[in-house]
Amino acid sequence: MCTSQELSDIQKSTDLSVACRDSDVRSVKAIIMGPHETPYEFGFFEFAVRFGKEYPSKAPNVRCLTTNGGRCRFNPNIYANGKFNIGVCSKDDDVTFIVLTGIRTWRGERGEEWSSAQGLESILLSIQSLMSGNPYENEPGFEDMNEESDKQLQKAYADKIRHETLRISVIQRMEEYLGIKPDGMIERVTNEQEPGTSDMDEDPSVPFEPFKDLCKRRFLWYYESYLAAVQQGKAEINDQQNFTRMPFESPSSNSIEGKFYYTNLERRLQTIKARLDAEPEIWAKEGLLAVNAETTVAVNLKHQYEQVLAAFKRSDLPHDIKLENDNPFVWVITYFGKPMTNLDGGLFRIKMHFSPKFPHEQPRVRFETKIFHHHVAPDGTACYATDSYKREDVRSHIEAIIACLEDDEPAYDPRKTVNPEASKLLWSNKPEDKKKYNRMLRRSVQRSME
Repeated sequence: MCTSQELSDIQKSTDLSVACRDSDVRSVKAIIMGPHETPYEFGFFEFAVRFGKEYPSKAPNVRCLTTNGGRCRFNPNIYANGKFNIGVCSKDDDVTFIVLTGIRTWRGERGEEWSSAQGLESILLSIQSLMSGNPYENEPGFEDMNEESDKQLQKAYADKIRHETLRISVIQRMEEYLGIKPDGMIERVTNEQEPGTSDMDEDPSVPFEPFKDLCKRRFLWYYESYLAAVQQGKAEINDQQNFTRMPFESPSSNSIEGKFYYTNLERRLQTIKARLDAEPEIWAKEGLLAVNAETTVAVNLKHQYEQVLAAFKRSDLPHDIKLENDNPFVWVITYFGKPMTNLDGGLFRIKMHFSPKFPHEQPRVRFETKIFHHHVAPDGTACYATDSYKREDVRSHIEAIIACLEDDEPAYDPRKTVNPEASKLLWSNKPEDKKKYNRMLRRSVQRSME
């Protein structure tokens, strides 16, 4: 079986997540974020992994679940039935080609045996490597096609993958989580749990959906990128235009069939965003009920608030913190910009909403004061991460938010592109772009004091 250490190590990644029920540790679900600047950008691709008793001596069985019910082949090597061919790199970089689900359509040039030195993370990273900027080249025999007609096919293939990544891996998934029909109507969500329970609980009648909260928060991170992809698609492709069938695609299920309809995707994205924006206010109302009922979560949040408030006072930090309407499910932080930085003199109001299911549902953090910052989306959504073992510690969340704000020399990380304009300027190779970023950040700081 996959070890707890393997699962823990993978959880440190920003674009890989894994989960399993305690009652069946041989069955693992994994989700891979589509890489930045590819047709798969910020899509949520889910996989089922089954570890046999002989693991790690023998490879696990892996199946793709994001296939639109077996109707969409997202890659030449990822089939509509969930099976795929994959190359996995061992630690000595000797590439081995393995068949994880019993299909082989081509033969690797070097060793073809699974090595116990490999593991779940190497499998997931190898799958992610298939999600390239030009997936057309993943089909054997089509790697070096340079004719103009081939370039047109490469673009046509990328175009329909980008459209279906949005439609299937992002929009359909989020609509199912939120109980939204494609026409925008709201239906009752039948798999909601009682406050205080989680998708990780052992009730077999509860669908195992360990990535629901993760995908909701990431959707808010990447909303601007999704809209940008839609706008690009609308500018280049007419609605109702048919997908182009590739030479290696069959008219059966191993293809991507359909039509472009970006106008519809845009409307559905906006509906999802509106529903997610409404959730924190619902949490606040449910939180007051939880306070009256003295639930464990309510008592815990109240106690943590008192601890954080005392820590702020002891550390003589300039920041202020309070509860909105004395509700421990809504924290309001006033952040004072760090002296001698671009934030110097800034005064920013940050609101943290907590779910009655905290920590299984993580807090939603939004800047109510406008700020131009690469870690803050245009709508104020904060992009930050805490260690998995600190998910329950609110102080760690606050410290992570402040650390992201005050990082003067952030490492390039396209997975945290929540403000595309700010990120493009900050990580540009042109010095004038970096200066423009700093000017726009300073302007927002100055406006925060008005």
